[in-house]
Amino acid sequence: MWQKIKVWGFRKYYRLLSAREWREQAVDPTYNPLQIPGPGGPLHARMYRGNSSADKPLIVYFHGGGWVIGDLLSHHPFCQTLSQKSGCTVISVDYRLAPEHPFPAAPDDCLAATRWVADHIGDFGPSNGRLVLAGDSAGANLATCTCLELDPGTRALVAGEIVKYPVVDHYSSLHPSYIERGSGQLLTSKVMRWFWDTYLAGLAPDSAAARRAMPLHATNLAALPPTFLVTVEYDPLRDEGIAYGQRLTEAGVAVDHHHFDSASHGFACSEGPTEHFNTVVAALTAWLQQLE
Repeated sequence: MWQKIKVWGFRKYYRLLSAREWREQAVDPTYNPLQIPGPGGPLHARMYRGNSSADKPLIVYFHGGGWVIGDLLSHHPFCQTLSQKSGCTVISVDYRLAPEHPFPAAPDDCLAATRWVADHIGDFGPSNGRLVLAGDSAGANLATCTCLELDPGTRALVAGEIVKYPVVDHYSSLHPSYIERGSGQLLTSKVMRWFWDTYLAGLAPDSAAARRAMPLHATNLAALPPTFLVTVEYDPLRDEGIAYGQRLTEAGVAVDHHHFDSASHGFACSEGPTEHFNTVVAALTAWLQQLE
């Protein structure tokens, strides 16, 4: 019972936080609801149609929230603003969450959704026929895991990935930032450990099955597309995100890495249009312009 109450409280708080930080902003609510076939039933999604998307990729977005919280509502303002600023059409996908649906429900859903969008890309209005997979935190984890598991035909359509303060390793790896930045911001080390434990639901983190959820240990990183990476100082995930960028570079992947020394985990989606937000969206829009 306590677990259910805790999850309910976190989910409600996360939605309220986003609504509060964006409440003064005139964000156009226009979107088209979608239902995408998934392995456990239909997946709800929202399509934000870009205003100049004919020569740009379509962005498939996976929300953050530790695989436990977050939804289409919590990330609506960010996805709408991203579409407005970049001109790209954005499809935000609502995958299944733990504890009701522990690992591997979320990556299975994201993989199925990406394949479906790729197969129907011509149905979503103008684009250049390419995809960009994107997400923040746990959503960034899912974007990367999806890229790593795509079949060759679908992978050929992926022009890039956008990963903001990503989860790419388990807390048992003991990255120093879990101690150095373990408290003092919205995402703490204690909360991140709870997210991981809830998500894996007793699965040993060093098992072959669980390693699927930890891209930092992947052996096929060279298969990933050009990557736009955001890391922040005030974040227990700081060090694994930086290490991920270094490993991608070593694997020959083009990485556009932006580190924010005074920002906290979640700033791009949960803090409204701050100065840091405007900076990262401008950089992201420029990066999207030069993707092939």
